Parts: sequence; structure tokens; C-alpha cells
Amino acid sequence: MRSPIEFRSDNAVGVAPEILASIGEANEGGELGYGGDRWTTMLTERVREVFGHATARIFPVPTGTAANALALSAMTPPWGAILCHPDAHIITHEGGASSLFSGGAVMTAVPGEGSRIGSEQLRASLEAVTWGDPHESQPAVLSLTQPTERGTVYEVADIAELSRAAAEFGLTTHVDGARLANAIARLGCEPADVTWKAGALAVTLGATKNGGMSTDAIVSFDDSLSDELVYRTKRAGHVPSKMRFQSVQLLAYLADDLWLRLAAAANQSAQRLYEGLRSLDVDVRDEPEANIMFMRLDNEVIDRLEELDLMFYRIAPGVIRVVTSFKTTDAEVDETLVRFRTALSG
Repeated sequence: MRSPIEFRSDNAVGVAPEILASIGEANEGGELGYGGDRWTTMLTERVREVFGHATARIFPVPTGTAANALALSAMTPPWGAILCHPDAHIITHEGGASSLFSGGAVMTAVPGEGSRIGSEQLRASLEAVTWGDPHESQPAVLSLTQPTERGTVYEVADIAELSRAAAEFGLTTHVDGARLANAIARLGCEPADVTWKAGALAVTLGATKNGGMSTDAIVSFDDSLSDELVYRTKRAGHVPSKMRFQSVQLLAYLADDLWLRLAAAANQSAQRLYEGLRSLDVDVRDEPEANIMFMRLDNEVIDRLEELDLMFYRIAPGVIRVVTSFKTTDAEVDETLVRFRTALSG
């Protein structure tokens, strides 16, 4: 019997065994709630070690949407504007959460190739603002998605250049890192290099898409921002009562480079699949830089792929998205190529 193969999203698969085991370990005995537990204390120490930042603070929250919206709400006033790429998750898929939590900040799209904001486009956008005019929303924060919704990755130098340009106009920089581990694994850099050392004041640390069960987080590299997030997370209802079960997941996630090893496995599966698809002359939009691919196919071929129990998202007529995960195996990739060959042959 043919088994379904999951490529809809990396949050459609299960939990990494190490993280699942950590939840069981935290289930013994009693601990104070709302972050007063020992795992949350250890998590703060771990984050400072991993990111090489002596005063970094981490705020576990249930979703990436909450992490983005709460971080951005603390970085912009209600009359401000959040600059992001037109494809960015915060402007296309989060229901205006960042505008809601910030009290009304608008989202301003800045284009660029490959779903990455271009430095020239950013500077042109900032230079076109009528600064100090209350009739116009004042840009306050630049949000970069790393890796992007298209699966492309900002180089360390790219983030640093964009952050510098933003800072010249008084903006701070936020990184939506729902798949941050995939970008770091691709770049082979240190977490600090692509975050605070490149100019980011806060980062959304994704875990759910990379083996976590029920938590993402905000990592703040600024003391005043951290102090404000203490109140914003509580007021928004995003300080879990039994936070130890969020914190212990993130502790396991960051231990012994687990997060990077899981991400590297997903990236490698995407690369293996890409090479196989290219050998079949499939029109893959870009070579994957992380674990996401888009491809153009005849709609009849897409129908046959679904009949062959491949699970993916239809993005537009004749366009599908495939996302590999830490659970994707070489055998699944090879079987996927067999099914593609069958579908292409009709």
C-alpha cells in the first residue's frame, strides 16, 4: 500500500524525539508558574550562550504570529509604520496581528528580488517619507524574514547593510526567524552573526516548524525592549501559566545544536529533491537555499501527483509549494521522484 508523503509544511509533521522526551521530564514534581520555574531560568542562560549576548532575554509564546506581533508592537508606536517585503508573512498571513498589537501601525511593503528587500529599494522608500509630517505614518521598524517565504536566504552582509540603512533613518530592525535555524545551517555562521551583530534588535525564534511541539519565542537583545516585553506579553495573554513546558522545549531545541542539526537535515532533503526534480526537467523556481521549493507544472500533472498521495500546497494555477522537514528521509525523497516520474509520464 502506498503511503502519503508530507510536503505541505514543516509544521505538519511531528515533534523531535528529544523535545518530546524533555516535556515528559518536566512533568515531574511541582514548579512555579508564569516563568518562575527552573527551566525558564536555564533557558535564559542558554540563549545568552547560544547567541553570545550577555543580556539577551527570551520570551516563549505559543505561536510565531504572537512572537512577531508582540516584538513589533514594542518596536513601533501606533502612528508608526513597519517596513517589510510584500511577500512577508506578517503582511500576508497573520491577519494584521502586528497592526492590532501595536495599536494601529501600518504595514508598508518594500520590494526586492527573491522575496528579499533590496537595499536600493529600502533607501528609496525611506527617502520618500515626509519625515515629521503627522499626516503620514512614520517608519519605525524594518522587519526581515530569514529565510524568506520563497525559501531564499539573506546573507549576513545583506542584513547588516539593510540594518545600517534603516538605522540612518532612525529605524530598528526585527527578524522574523520562523525558520531561522534553516538559514543559519545554510550560511554556516554563528547565530549572533545573522542577528544582533548584523543589527537586529529582536528576533522571532521559530521552533514549531523545526521539531518543536507548541512554542516559538521572542529573543530580545535590548534591555529597554526586554523590559517592555515583560508587560506586553502578559497583557496580551501570552505568558503561559505552565511555562516550564514551553521553556523545556526550547532548552532541548537549543541543546547540542539540535535545532541546527534538524534544520540541516531538512535543507539536505530539499537539495536532494531539487537535484532529482531537475533531472526530470521539472521547472523548479529557484534552487532551494533552505527547505522550501516552488515549481510550475501542468495542472493535470498536479492532479496526478495528488492521486499518488503526495501532499503539498497549490499556490496558484500551475504552481505548487513543497516544504521538506527534519523528518523527511532519503527514501521518501527517492519515492517522491518515482511518483513525479509517473505523474509526468501520464
